[in-house]
Amino acid sequence: MARKNTRFVCQVCGSPSPKWSGQCPGCGEWNTLVEEHLPSASKHRLGRAGRTKGSAAPAQRALRLSEIESGSESRLVTGNPELDRVLGGGIVRGSVVLVAGTPGIGKSTLMTELGALMQDRKILYVTGEESASQVKMRAERLGVSSDSFLLLAETDVESIISSVHDEAPDVLVVDSIQTIFRSDIQSAPGSVSQVRESAAALIQLSKATGTSAFVVGHVTKQGSIAGPRVLEHMVDTVLHLEGDRHHTFRILRAIKNRFGSTNEIGVFDMQSNGLTPVDNPSVLFLSERARNTSGSAVICTLEGTRPVLAEIQALVTPTSYSTPQRTTTGFDARRLQMLLAVLEKRGGLPLSDYDVFVNVTGGLRLNDPAADLGLVAAIASSHHDCTISPGSAFMGEVGLGGEVRSIAQLDVRMKEAEKLGFDEIWVPAGTHTSQNAVSRLDELLQRLF
Repeated sequence: MARKNTRFVCQVCGSPSPKWSGQCPGCGEWNTLVEEHLPSASKHRLGRAGRTKGSAAPAQRALRLSEIESGSESRLVTGNPELDRVLGGGIVRGSVVLVAGTPGIGKSTLMTELGALMQDRKILYVTGEESASQVKMRAERLGVSSDSFLLLAETDVESIISSVHDEAPDVLVVDSIQTIFRSDIQSAPGSVSQVRESAAALIQLSKATGTSAFVVGHVTKQGSIAGPRVLEHMVDTVLHLEGDRHHTFRILRAIKNRFGSTNEIGVFDMQSNGLTPVDNPSVLFLSERARNTSGSAVICTLEGTRPVLAEIQALVTPTSYSTPQRTTTGFDARRLQMLLAVLEKRGGLPLSDYDVFVNVTGGLRLNDPAADLGLVAAIASSHHDCTISPGSAFMGEVGLGGEVRSIAQLDVRMKEAEKLGFDEIWVPAGTHTSQNAVSRLDELLQRLF
């Protein structure tokens, strides 16, 4: 049983439990319950807009729909085209955005760059992990010199709220949510209760004052945001900054967005002077493509409204194990297994005795079925050890019967490929009359090899 004024809370879903259990009763995960201290009844809770109050706030009167002013959506343009694209056109006033990513990926760099891009707006940067002098060193490297960029080295929520009321910034940045705490909760900073309650106080503050807030969050080894999963439901927008620390590419992806699409991505190039927006990601992803190597094919995926060309690589080699290996990076492993079965059954390739390795270059994650045609072409190219023409691009979905199915916005994808000099574009025959249109997988393999 939990001790007095304590309870057990799941680190994954935030479900409370009166006693410890090996399995969470809410989400079913194992060994995720941790003990947390409940706030004392004598302590003052944070009231509306984050101010401490000893008495309950007055009840709000329910309003009829006709009594509410709709108003137009007000946004702050950051000046970073890739960030504005992912946010849906800019920062919505009073919104709370959670920016998550692995350590060292560039979250703090992206937030600090706002000081150089939004010099006409007051930005309050709250740092809980670094000192003010350390943030200044990074700001000078990124070219931030505006006096409207304010630094506050603080971890106490009450002090942060007081500073926001005193300074009235347009944008608040909290780096990071795992370092700040509320004094009326006895748990350590970073615990489930502290993360949840601190975020709730900041959200109330943002909605009451109209200050747009960016909250930086860490990512666990499993790739999920550290802290309770309910944190993702509390904020308005969740952004993931992804990429390989050993490469310069960074991809900003919207996992949740109440004010825009979740299909858009922003592409950045990490340089010594910060994250540089990439206007044409296709050129960047194809810049190091080997043209005379088997197992390489170019596909066109659609990220929101933006067509992106990328290279997909495959390596097929005889296996040394009783069970062949199937390893993939940037592509769904189960879909790879399905396409290999289709290649063996419908395409006549004996792949059951071969290891297959698949890699999508540039750190992209492909969820678009249009990448199927390029992947099977790359696998067949590696199996036959024959190169594919450098001017070829592939776009189409492959079905279990070996048929090549139509895809969305084919004309947009083809125009992007043609703009980059690809003159041999393989597409589904059902939606296009091109000479490189194919209706079945075996037809594609016969014409290619």
